[in-house]
Amino acid sequence: IVAAAWGRVGGGEGRAPGAPGWILRPRHTAEGVLTGWNRRSEEAGARTGVPLTSSPFAPTVLEARLRQLQAARVSEVTKGGEGTAPGLGGHWAQKLDQEKWAMQRRKQRLQAKLQVRAQQLACEHRLRMVPQLLSAPLAERLLRWEQETPRSPWEEQLARLLREAPRRLSCEAERAHEAGGAPARLETQQQRLLAFLECCLLSGHLPLAHHVLVTCHGKWRQRRVLTLAAYNTVMLGWARKGSFKELVYVFFMVKDAGLTPDLLSYAAALQCMGRLDQDARTVQRCLDQMAQDGLRLQDLFSSVPLCQEEQAALLQAVHKAQPTFSPPLQPQPEPQVNTSPLLREIYAKEGPVSYLPSCTCLCGSCRLLFQQQLQEMATTVTVESRRRSCLTKEVLARCEQLSAESQLLGGRAGCGPGSSPGPSARRASFGAIDASAGLCLPRPQIGILKPHPAFTQLLATAAEHTLTFEAAEVPMLCPPLPWTSPHTGAFLLSPTKLVRSVEGTTQHQRLLDSCPPAELHGALDALTQLGNCAWRVNGRVLDLVLELFAAKGCPRLGVPAPPSEAPRPPEGRLPPDASPAQKAELRRELARCLKVAREMHSLRSDALYRLSLAQHLRHCVFWLPHNMDFRGRTYPCPPHFNHLGSDLARALLEFAQGRPLGPRGLDWLKIHLVNLTGLKKREPLQARLVFADEVMEDVLDSADRPMTGRKWWMEVEEPWQALACCMEIARAVRAPDPAAYISHFPVHQDGSCNGLQHYAALGRDSIGAASVNLLPSDVPQDVYSGVAAQVEVFRRQDAKRGVRVAQVLEGFISRKVVKQTVMTVVYGVTRYGGRLQIERRLRELSDFPQEFVWEASHYLVRQVFNSLQEMFSGTRAIQHWLTESARLIAHSGSAVEWVTPLGIPIIQPYHRDSKVMISGGIQSLTFSHSGDTSQRPNTLKQKNGFPPNFIHSLDSSHMMLTALHCYRKGLTFVSVHDCFWTHAADVEVMNQVCREQFVRLHSQPILHNLSRFLMKRFCSGARSPQHLKSTRTGKLQDTLRSVPKTGAFDLKQVKHSTYFFS
Repeated sequence: IVAAAWGRVGGGEGRAPGAPGWILRPRHTAEGVLTGWNRRSEEAGARTGVPLTSSPFAPTVLEARLRQLQAARVSEVTKGGEGTAPGLGGHWAQKLDQEKWAMQRRKQRLQAKLQVRAQQLACEHRLRMVPQLLSAPLAERLLRWEQETPRSPWEEQLARLLREAPRRLSCEAERAHEAGGAPARLETQQQRLLAFLECCLLSGHLPLAHHVLVTCHGKWRQRRVLTLAAYNTVMLGWARKGSFKELVYVFFMVKDAGLTPDLLSYAAALQCMGRLDQDARTVQRCLDQMAQDGLRLQDLFSSVPLCQEEQAALLQAVHKAQPTFSPPLQPQPEPQVNTSPLLREIYAKEGPVSYLPSCTCLCGSCRLLFQQQLQEMATTVTVESRRRSCLTKEVLARCEQLSAESQLLGGRAGCGPGSSPGPSARRASFGAIDASAGLCLPRPQIGILKPHPAFTQLLATAAEHTLTFEAAEVPMLCPPLPWTSPHTGAFLLSPTKLVRSVEGTTQHQRLLDSCPPAELHGALDALTQLGNCAWRVNGRVLDLVLELFAAKGCPRLGVPAPPSEAPRPPEGRLPPDASPAQKAELRRELARCLKVAREMHSLRSDALYRLSLAQHLRHCVFWLPHNMDFRGRTYPCPPHFNHLGSDLARALLEFAQGRPLGPRGLDWLKIHLVNLTGLKKREPLQARLVFADEVMEDVLDSADRPMTGRKWWMEVEEPWQALACCMEIARAVRAPDPAAYISHFPVHQDGSCNGLQHYAALGRDSIGAASVNLLPSDVPQDVYSGVAAQVEVFRRQDAKRGVRVAQVLEGFISRKVVKQTVMTVVYGVTRYGGRLQIERRLRELSDFPQEFVWEASHYLVRQVFNSLQEMFSGTRAIQHWLTESARLIAHSGSAVEWVTPLGIPIIQPYHRDSKVMISGGIQSLTFSHSGDTSQRPNTLKQKNGFPPNFIHSLDSSHMMLTALHCYRKGLTFVSVHDCFWTHAADVEVMNQVCREQFVRLHSQPILHNLSRFLMKRFCSGARSPQHLKSTRTGKLQDTLRSVPKTGAFDLKQVKHSTYFFS
């Protein structure tokens, strides 16, 4: 009784406690009762997550139920007398039998339902062929025609359908057409469905495409995504197979949708007739109906895109009815070729060409590589992490310290072990712990709850040692797709933008779409060529880096240390009577430690990604697809592992395809090594070769014992690249024939302050050209040293006049102090930014009086700008013209646009930010959005960004021209902006191409072409803003017409300059 009552309370009559809906069904024996209960309890626990048998009352209930059944059995046996057969009887036996039969009936009914549902699902999953028409007369006619197929051939039904097809669009289509077309979302859905149907046809899944078409057509809401092109796609597929019955099904759906067949519809029908060799009468009826619809037979061969085999089948059908018909001769379309004079040689068919294949593998290997790259279908790639974490004693001690601090703060807030703290206590407890150091501050803070670093480290230790990347973030295992349009190229499946832009901006894409396709051929082919370079990992360098990375890093060599090595804040607490200055100093120290810890974490994570990917690709050949930014500068698409990174990142990579060194290759390896050391920048090439021979013992020692030897390579500017070069030189000099040694090592040739080189060439500035090695010379010219010398001249003059800061700076003006400012002034750095750069350099000088840093930086940046004005007068004039033009264009309400010499349209993406505030009960959120269509341009950014962006577009054009011509000559070529890479054996050829293309580029009237384009774009009558005063437009016209005058520098001398790129 107690058990029964408890069961009713637990969720209804006969329900088990804690598991509603599970009925206690007793068995014929006591063991059966226990078995049934335990099984159902386990099932209910598995469903609800709560094990019923774990209840402390479960054994008591079972025992009571067992005694109840035993008592009932004894009672029935006693009443039955001696003649009663042994076994259960009476009330409980009848009840159990009834329940048993009820369960059997329920099981039978459930099995029957499952069988029916399985049949329904099988029917649903079966590909449908017969359409479900919404028009009752059409549906009845289709059914009658199917039943009368033996007496009424399908050709007759097709003729009737063509004859009875509507001559105009349906009412719904007309209304949509009058309203201006379908919305953008509907149009996107239609394009996706059409793309799916085309993919089904190309992959041999035509029945699936037909099934999808029938399914969408049979539902009124889904029918709106079907267009005539979708029906034609499926019809064309059945026509290719010669399946006339299925083609008529599609024609029924076209008529049911209220659409009129077009040329492609008739082409599919006639093509199918030609394949089936139909009689002339059937074909003629189809041609007559096409003529009644106003369609010409000749257009089937001139306007419909059909392959040669399909046109042959179509012509075979037409000849059945009209034997004398001959298709019109199709005029050959003029080839779309870039007309730029800079690319005329690239696309010329005459002349010797020695293109280098992107990989030497056979077709079978290529097919295997493409199959491996189809990992993009998973959208993510998981690689093994190179992180090696462990529960160290320091981490455990930190956790104990955290626990002690939490208990201490809890006690201070009045929270005992058994009490629950109130809101104020929780605020004091959590707010008084600094997130980075676990330090108690004297005043409570209200902010965001963050996990303690010790707890974060525990989580990191317990995490799985794998990293997951998006498929587009990992280098490709096969050659990238060639760039054929702004929408097609790079990865096989992952969509890639040709031009990198902020998400949501559309101005660059609109410009590219409106540009004639042939104008982009040069840029697209250059990107394809850069992506075709095959790479592999330098295993020896990777092993050394991983060893250091696992041993707490080495920041001096560019291997970041783990966050556990971050500086610790001072321990202990401030005394109660601490002064405000002491508190402020503590806060500054805490902020410094937090900043350093964050920077170390960021650097460590970046190195972790790079090294994990390098280990993942260790034994693979891979490729780096490229795209470009809005200026035309090219970048590899995979962000974590490429050749645009630091010294460490570059040292991990080498060419997968090797080339013999040849007679001069070893010399270029030695010169490249000396360039990486940074020790002989002012010396000629021959002196660098002599120096390389002098340090050959150190080079070989570095290659053989990098971590245990003299470690010469660690003291140079680019240590890891220098080490990789030492290893390559060691293998080459020890080879039986160094000239025959196959080298995979990339050798660099870097421009000498490339931005100033372009400015000097634009202005034909002889003085500036000599400073940046555009003129031939016996030794390399160093523009930074030249500027420093000019600044020193100004300083001496001011010191004689008694200027205090000039006297203090005596002996402190060096190349290093002015280099960064000189290098960035060509890219638009302001006096304020230049002052900050010089201030940082002065603070690095330990013997410079720090109290004069601010005044000295102001003085030096002024003198640096004056020196550049005197040394590069033409450069400053061009910069001023570009800045003023951009300022006036931005004031007129437009963003600055131009076209590069290779035809790439450029627009600056600098617009005013629009701020949207969302008010809430607790706080207000402000979102800042910079649109490119609805917002006015940011005048300051437009004018300051135009000069450097214009120069960047020129150096990108020079690089692309060099890349295309090197590819035409059979060279492997990649670049890091103005640093060009190739094999050691090909450096001289690449240098020749580089100089020739620079001269050809600047032989064009670049500034005058820019002036004409800006005049046409922003000063024509149609483009002139109506709300501005005419004086402003007139000033813009006068400014654009006043192109800076050029000097007398002869560009052809660049071809003979040894140190132009070196």
